[in-house]
Amino acid sequence: MYRLNVAKLLEKTAAHGDTTGWKIYRRTGISESSVYRYLKGEAQPDLNSAMRLSEAYDLDIREVMERVQIEAAA
Repeated sequence: MYRLNVAKLLEKTAAHGDTTGWKIYRRTGISESSVYRYLKGEAQPDLNSAMRLSEAYDLDIREVMERVQIEAAA
């Protein structure tokens, strides 16, 4: 499973002058509530949102996504 590395994303967005969720929403068109849920770690971007982030900030989405291990149920 992959998870958004919020710190890395914020680093990339800040380089474009977008330091708030509202500014990210305005640049990407991703709903404001979704952006805030991503930044709080409450939700993960779907492929469409990940591609919007990638295009808006000229980044390879693999730079801000990291693989995490899932605990197997016992």
